[in-house]
Amino acid sequence: MDDNLHSPQRRLIELRMEHADLDSLIDEVGVGRPDELALRRLKKRRLVLRDQISKLEAQLEPPEPA
Repeated sequence: MDDNLHSPQRRLIELRMEHADLDSLIDEVGVGRPDELALRRLKKRRLVLRDQISKLEAQLEPPEPA
């Protein structure tokens, strides 16, 4: 059971949830007069998460035959 807590699938779910939370937060911060620095930092973090998600997905999914 402890293996489930640290499985790559669980990590992928956590990363996707954090990415979705950042999407919502970026939408909220962008309304009105946004704090440009905070907005750039959030977007940069979201890009890092997207890269991590892509790498993890590539590790979990077997390559398709040519």
